[in-house]
Amino acid sequence: MNQDNPQKIQIEVESLYLSAESEPEINRYVFSYTITILNNGSEAAKLLDRHWIITDANGNKKEVKGKGVIGEQPHLAPGETFRYTSGAVLETPLGSMQGSYSMINDDGRPFLAEIPVFSLSKPGILH
Repeated sequence: MNQDNPQKIQIEVESLYLSAESEPEINRYVFSYTITILNNGSEAAKLLDRHWIITDANGNKKEVKGKGVIGEQPHLAPGETFRYTSGAVLETPLGSMQGSYSMINDDGRPFLAEIPVFSLSKPGILH
């Protein structure tokens, strides 16, 4: 698989701590994240699979792999965007996520779109 991103797929992330769903007394910290995938290239592409690496403040890593995102395998024409929200549960109030989407353009060439590292943090944890 081609490791670069010839399609100019841009990925933006916003994360949010969900205090109502978290239970700090039992080390359960719940976060949501909203991903926006933008096709800034000149060719259409389809998202096939996801690969996440989720790391908590203790250095514990969890890998998540699977087909598509939220049960979908979006097809993005040039200029189109796809947005979805999902979640993660950590044992610490601070952590990070990063990963990649396996994608394929319409003429069958696979490539990876890297998801930049982003933090998951309870407000007030970082100065």
